Amino acid sequence: MNRVQIRSSERALSVGTWLIVGGAMLYSVLTVTPLMADHTPAEWRWTAPILPLVVDAAVVIVVRLDSVLARLGGHGGPWPVALRWMTGTMTLALNIGVSALAGDLVGVAVHSVAPLLLIVTAEAGLAYRRALTAAVLAVEARKRAEQDARERAAAEREENRLRAAREQREHEAAIACEQREHEERLAREEADRQDRIRREEAERAEASERAEREAAERREQIREQQQAERERLERQAAQQRELEVQQRAERERRAQERIERERAALLAAGPPPVKLPEEQARATVAAAFAAGVPVRVAAELSGWSVGWASARYQEHRDNGTAAAPALTR
Repeated sequence: MNRVQIRSSERALSVGTWLIVGGAMLYSVLTVTPLMADHTPAEWRWTAPILPLVVDAAVVIVVRLDSVLARLGGHGGPWPVALRWMTGTMTLALNIGVSALAGDLVGVAVHSVAPLLLIVTAEAGLAYRRALTAAVLAVEARKRAEQDARERAAAEREENRLRAAREQREHEAAIACEQREHEERLAREEADRQDRIRREEAERAEASERAEREAAERREQIREQQQAERERLERQAAQQRELEVQQRAERERRAQERIERERAALLAAGPPPVKLPEEQARATVAAAFAAGVPVRVAAELSGWSVGWASARYQEHRDNGTAAAPALTR
């Protein structure tokens, strides 16, 4: 049997044992309670079920702990044995008590079935569990032995493989050592030849480099002279551009001052007593637009209508001749 079958048998034994224990406990309570009620004072007859329940509880403890100990492969000593037989004997005595006192042998035989079955089941179940535990341990021991044998065989194979690999590496290392010595000898000879070639090339390169360095120094002197000349010309050009910028800024400042004076004069004239000529009125409106005054004020300064001044403002906006937008109401 394998481990699964053993576990299945153990579960079947456990279920059957508890069914027998449960049935015997129920039958015992129903049988012993009337006996206890007859031999208990009237005011205490309500305690009649306590004794069979206590005895049955002891039976449950015995069966459960025996099951655990058997599964663990342990042994509780003489006291669990004494408890099993004491509880079984008490259950048997209490169940046949009524029939024995009445002299009813048939009743004694009938009522002794459940206690005896319970006693034998407890003993047999314990033996079965110990046997199953021993079987499980035997299966595990056999599996461990097989696993150990497989591991030893694998270890031996691995050791053989490592030994063969080590011998192969040693052989290859010897061959490689001889090959390296031969290659090193050839390499030394080649290195000597290359050293001679490099020395000759270095001497030629040094002479060529010396000539190139002298030529480079001459070119560098010429380049520095040309660079100095370019920098002088650039400084002169920059000074000339700076002077032109300053002159242009001065001209623009003077032109702006002149325009500002003309605008101020136009705006300071105030509303004319009569409508200005159209050319003068356009100049006044242009100055007012540039100054950002409202359209109504520009109309008053020119003496023309607000609509005419508004049309001139729109022309200036369309042509973009002024920097500041007109303020309209």
